[in-house]
Amino acid sequence: MTETQITPQIVAEHGLSDDEYRTVLEALGREPNLVELGIFSVMWSEHCSYKSSKLHLKKLPTQAEWVIQGPGENAGVIDIGDGDAAIFKMESHNHPSYIEPYQGAATGVGGILRDVFTMGARPVANMNALRFGDPVHPKMRHLIAGVVAGIGGYGNCVGVPTVGGETNFDKAYNGNILVNAMTVGVARTDKIFYSAATGIGNPIVYVGSKTGRDGIHGATMASADFDEGIEEKRPTVQVGDPFTEKLLIEACLELMATDAIVAIQDMGAAGLTSSSVEMATNGNSGLRLDMDKVPQREEGMTPYEMMLSESQERMLMVLKPGKEAMAEAIFRKWELDFAVIGEVTDTGRMVLEWQGDVVCDIPLAPLADKAPEYDRPHMDQDKYRDWAGIEPLGEVPESTDLAGDLMKLMASEHLSSRRWIWEQYDSQVGGDTVQKSGGDAALVRVHGSDKALAITTDCSPRYCYADPVTGGKQAIAEAYRNISAVGATPLAVTNCLNFGNPERPEIMAQFVGCLDGMGQACRALDFPIVSGNVSLYNESKATGGGSAILPSPAIGGVGLIKDWSKAVGIALKPGQQLIAIGDTTHAKQLGQSRWLEVVHERKEGLPPRVDLEAEKTAAALIRKLIHNGLVSAVHDVSDGGILVAMAEMALAGDTGFTLGWDTTDPEFWFGEHQGVYVVAADDFAALARANDAGLEMTPLGQSGGDTLHLFDDAIRLAELREAHEHFLPTLMASEL
Repeated sequence: MTETQITPQIVAEHGLSDDEYRTVLEALGREPNLVELGIFSVMWSEHCSYKSSKLHLKKLPTQAEWVIQGPGENAGVIDIGDGDAAIFKMESHNHPSYIEPYQGAATGVGGILRDVFTMGARPVANMNALRFGDPVHPKMRHLIAGVVAGIGGYGNCVGVPTVGGETNFDKAYNGNILVNAMTVGVARTDKIFYSAATGIGNPIVYVGSKTGRDGIHGATMASADFDEGIEEKRPTVQVGDPFTEKLLIEACLELMATDAIVAIQDMGAAGLTSSSVEMATNGNSGLRLDMDKVPQREEGMTPYEMMLSESQERMLMVLKPGKEAMAEAIFRKWELDFAVIGEVTDTGRMVLEWQGDVVCDIPLAPLADKAPEYDRPHMDQDKYRDWAGIEPLGEVPESTDLAGDLMKLMASEHLSSRRWIWEQYDSQVGGDTVQKSGGDAALVRVHGSDKALAITTDCSPRYCYADPVTGGKQAIAEAYRNISAVGATPLAVTNCLNFGNPERPEIMAQFVGCLDGMGQACRALDFPIVSGNVSLYNESKATGGGSAILPSPAIGGVGLIKDWSKAVGIALKPGQQLIAIGDTTHAKQLGQSRWLEVVHERKEGLPPRVDLEAEKTAAALIRKLIHNGLVSAVHDVSDGGILVAMAEMALAGDTGFTLGWDTTDPEFWFGEHQGVYVVAADDFAALARANDAGLEMTPLGQSGGDTLHLFDDAIRLAELREAHEHFLPTLMASEL
């Protein structure tokens, strides 16, 4: 093998700082060769090592009596009773999706599916959280079309329903969109698989697709800002094949039904490198790989390329001795590659052999457990607020046209229907989807039982920018509310923490503040974080881009309802009373509100306060009302406030309403009150009797007819629906 001279330029191209390279030299006691440098590069990338974030991630609550596995494995695992477990995680594919939107989004779905079925679960639901730039930006329609097609193309073909998600627009994402994908699966608690490679001499097995040159340096690319040369990074985007993924799911689950597997890990970011390093590190062992035996789909591949490739639909396993033939028969039956490529050792080192030579021999500890960990400088929250320049909330204008304001909000890019997106996703495959997109949380039945999992994704980046601590609290609380609003008990959280360049103190202030708020909320609400992903360097210097994205800690929440038939949605029925439950009396609820932004073109003030004890009390009451059959529809108040929530309920049920609460105060109707729900019920008195917590209950009006009667104004439902459904189809029908 011809040696490449390692120069400072080559080191820099691999994303290693001078200090980090000196640490490599100390760890090896010599200069690395190119293969070894590449392995250090990807393992120490931000995407794989969390070197700027793990110090703060350790502060998050991760345990509860129902948590089986928290952060540190492929996905989080919680006990949902009857010997069943829910396994779930959310991850980012932001940089690849901006460069190549279809394949970037598609392989994001494929990667998160593998994280879940790697642990023994059959995937039952996909979700996503998408952030796009200004809709009129010249590249945005291309990005929206590609991302949505990629998510639908992969999920629909692999046979896992996409049951919900969220989509936001803001010019801060013009040069760096966000594509976060979440998968939830179900397994038996006694058949959960982990990644620790143990058993000296046990065979290491490669299964799935062959290795190609796609995705090389993908993890490194995802750990840097975009620049003017962004289009040149297209080869770092992986190419996915959902049909192969479907075969891989079935083959893995069939093998998992036997006793053959010691450990299993998917090949995600950094491919064969990260999967083998993580397995050996988790098992406190070493490994030897014969690179000549790695299945390859291209001629003349080098060990460097094989180790750094991020080709899709591949897994690495450690098997019990003597089980190789049986395992191979299963994978050959499913028309997948199978190769024994190495063995577990007791050396604590990664040794790679190729064409009779040792081409890599490095200690594992520096790659993983002893990887760099940085305490990046960050502003305190007072200095951050000065830097952010958030203006205090000025005088609030009166609402002289309640109907006009509502129509503007419902037609805006922020609150308009996302039907154009979710109709491209198969939400029914598998036959267990109870509620899909359009409500507060999706519901997917645990097959063969009365139980259902409630799933939601949430975040308000504008809140996080204006006040990171409050924004972090609100993101968790919103997920908690959405799960409670369908009647489920919130159990655990996964997350995808999307931020800009951590080397900027103001960005780290956002990160630290949001995690502080998230941690406070998770502890107060008994809602632990069991898995997640950090995506940093979401900034762009490319033409048309801004600088950093808004801080976007996307939250994926999972809850459980024991009898799915008792769940409710948001659709109104005629002849019911509409009631707000929760405190609507606090002032300053219009700061950072959509009403102020859309109707008055003002972005100012702090976001509404989040009272975590009040959140917990209100959610408990809502769940009780649902379980006792006292409410037929529930919708939590969020973007746009109470009147927008009522309008969404009216559209969902094709039923109008007449307002009965005599105020035109925009603070009441459009303030984004936290911890407040709108419910529909037959009997206000019965609700009042059940309200043992003494929560505020405000009668809002009566449902019925085909019109929204807003005091002296009226909007026909058909007119509201046309405005609400207009934005995305019109945008996407424009010339690209």
